[in-house]
Amino acid sequence: MIPRRLYAQLHGLLADYPAVALIGPRQVGKTTLALEIADTVDAVYLDLESPRDRARLSDPELYLADHQDRLVILDEVHRMPGLFQSLRGIIDRGRRRAKRSSQFLLLGSASMDLLRQSGETLAGRVAYLELGTFDVTEVEKRSHDKLWVRGGFPDSFLAADDGRSLTWRENFIRTYLERDVPQLGPRVPAETLRRLWVMLAHTQGGLLNAASLARGLGVNGKTVFRYLDLMVDLLLVRRLMPWRRNVGKRLVKSPKVYVRDSGVVHALLGLASKEDVVGHPVVGASWEGFVVETVLSLAPNRAEANFYRSSGGAEIDLILTLPGRKPWAIEVKRSLDPRPRRGFHNACEDVRPEAKFVVYPGDERYRLAKDIEAVTVLDIASEVAGSSKRP
Repeated sequence: MIPRRLYAQLHGLLADYPAVALIGPRQVGKTTLALEIADTVDAVYLDLESPRDRARLSDPELYLADHQDRLVILDEVHRMPGLFQSLRGIIDRGRRRAKRSSQFLLLGSASMDLLRQSGETLAGRVAYLELGTFDVTEVEKRSHDKLWVRGGFPDSFLAADDGRSLTWRENFIRTYLERDVPQLGPRVPAETLRRLWVMLAHTQGGLLNAASLARGLGVNGKTVFRYLDLMVDLLLVRRLMPWRRNVGKRLVKSPKVYVRDSGVVHALLGLASKEDVVGHPVVGASWEGFVVETVLSLAPNRAEANFYRSSGGAEIDLILTLPGRKPWAIEVKRSLDPRPRRGFHNACEDVRPEAKFVVYPGDERYRLAKDIEAVTVLDIASEVAGSSKRP
């Protein structure tokens, strides 16, 4: 069992809010974390994928009234969208009898339905927390390369060997396409969505070219955007938007697109081991996506993430703007010679960041210049995690 970083934060939110929505892709460990919480309080757990548990909620007001003094954990809550209206009334009655926290823990495998439904009916009553895959702060330092190659889904990372890990990820992809996507989103042909996923893996971290994707899939551009929106909502793909500030230069307007889990990237490309990955052209983009996802998973609330690219070649892989702070410029290099190119220096003249980092796969942290540091992925993770604790 690997302790999850968000355990204490989830405990704190439950102490402050009547309902907490724990959101994340399937198989990321939401149920395991919720059951750990259940071991510390008086709780009842219902899996809404189980017909038996759904039957218990045929009259939710009546059933939940019998458990009004317990924490009720509702897993896969998006399977019963009509439940949210009942939860609102139960929460308000609980408040009137001075039970203002720890009433419901809602688990959902996608952001779209849960955010839309709970946002309309539970406004002011619910807090949201996204549980991602394992990150570098949760595993041993000697396992960081394994985390990059296999990704952070617990069953993939903890598999007995690379072959079993790859098999798990291949089955995960197949299950999402054939079972979960039809349940969670509009009807999309599984084979078309697989091809899109593979195309995104091949162009990991590249600028979105909807026209090229549309030609490859045999659909129109609007359909590509609809499919991409679905994968973003399912927390499988990340769109990183360009820096929009007025710097008097012609900037790229298209977002960059990443498959969020590096292990899924490698599975889509049939790469089982580290040797397979480092010998593939995707290696640099895969490492960049791994670092970007690590940084954003640890960034505090209200932090903004962008990239910078001008028509003249000035570029920063990731600009992280922390609340009330000037931006950080983060460059990612899969090389033991992490000296940034001229385009990074030119971009920094435009952005004027508070701090400049180059993340590389070495073991040592050192200065490349007076204002630029070469750092490991664990170093940048620690910097970002610590930023929320500093004024």
